Amino acid sequence: MIDHDRLFKELLTTFFVEFLELFLPEVLSYLERDSIQFLDKEVFTDVTAGERYEADLIVKVKFLGQESCFVIHVENQSYKQPNFDKRMFRYFSRLYEKFDIPIYPVVILSYDSPQTPEKNVHQIAFPHKVILQFNYDVIQLNQLNWRDFLRQKNPVATALMAKMKIAPAERRQVKFECLRLLATLRLDPARMRLISGFIDTYLRLSPQEQILLQNDIARIEPKEQEVVMQIVTSWMEEGIEQGIEQGIEQGKQQATLSLVLRLLPRRVGTLTPELEERVQGLSLTQLEDLAVALLDFFSVEDLEVWLQQISATT
Repeated sequence: MIDHDRLFKELLTTFFVEFLELFLPEVLSYLERDSIQFLDKEVFTDVTAGERYEADLIVKVKFLGQESCFVIHVENQSYKQPNFDKRMFRYFSRLYEKFDIPIYPVVILSYDSPQTPEKNVHQIAFPHKVILQFNYDVIQLNQLNWRDFLRQKNPVATALMAKMKIAPAERRQVKFECLRLLATLRLDPARMRLISGFIDTYLRLSPQEQILLQNDIARIEPKEQEVVMQIVTSWMEEGIEQGIEQGIEQGKQQATLSLVLRLLPRRVGTLTPELEERVQGLSLTQLEDLAVALLDFFSVEDLEVWLQQISATT
């Protein structure tokens, strides 16, 4: 089971300013960035329904140039829920009662279906009068087209593209574009791993799609290719750590060998049967080293020298 709330909370707490830049730039314009404070989770009990809820993300910030504060409440909803607007209002009212400062409510709808637009208001009205109209922002990912975010050099956009409106035939292309974007962001290893893990969790490809993705990677420029290969390798390593399936080591070796044999001809030209056999005889560790080293190859001679060096050390 995927822990959607944990994944989204980790993403947003790590890249909260970037989240605001992407979806709520107006709010970002009047808050003091240095004042951002993530508060402990709030637990609410619905006495009438006997249910217990936890608010996903509560952030206290100052108004720009002022001492006064407000709270941004971000709720991630990974499945369709009846009367969700009422639940958002209950959160709002209890947070407002506790903190006694303005509350800015936001919901991220991350489920795949249904794709009908969700409302962003909870209203209590009589035939002659509206008693309450509570509004909140809705970010409905399955209403957003991933192509509209291709030019956004924003880590949150790169991650959330994996949960946007994607046709089945576009899944491999979206994962490829997410990888290319991620390679340009120049994040530290921990943040890079967070974004890449988010993408891989929500965009798991079939074996056939994976082969096509490897072909896509083989066609990009070497410097970008090197970063992308590091990310893909980290996914493989993560799979081993989690023990996803039996025989994963063999599967990883076959996948790495397949990728290397596709990349080498593009770097050094056609391989002789003898050279191809020598590559096929390499261990997994050696194949991973070759996948990185080949980015600096310019001829078959470079490959032969590398193989000789490997033979001399074993």
